[in-house]
Amino acid sequence: MEARAVARYVRVSPRKARMVIDLIRGKQIVRAREILQFSERNVAEVVEKVLNSAVANAEREGVKEENLVVKATYADEGPTMKRIRPRAKGSASRILKRTSHITVIVGTREEN
Repeated sequence: MEARAVARYVRVSPRKARMVIDLIRGKQIVRAREILQFSERNVAEVVEKVLNSAVANAEREGVKEENLVVKATYADEGPTMKRIRPRAKGSASRILKRTSHITVIVGTREEN
């Protein structure tokens, strides 16, 4: 059984988000929460919210939290906001404010 949660249009670049979500992939839920709580990255707070939402979605289906693991996590690129910064001699340069869509999928652990 799998459950998922998605945070869309998060104002962080996908590259920075991937640094955090790579840490929790394949971990049990309790361990993943510990990693996110002690991570110094700001995006860890958003990833923790998405993880908690995915766990809540799984619990609605009757699965206990102790049996869940993080099956998959990924950060896709969202729309990029384009801004202009004035430069020397009347020219301008472009600032790209990137967004990302963060997805967390949790599922039951397979016992072999």
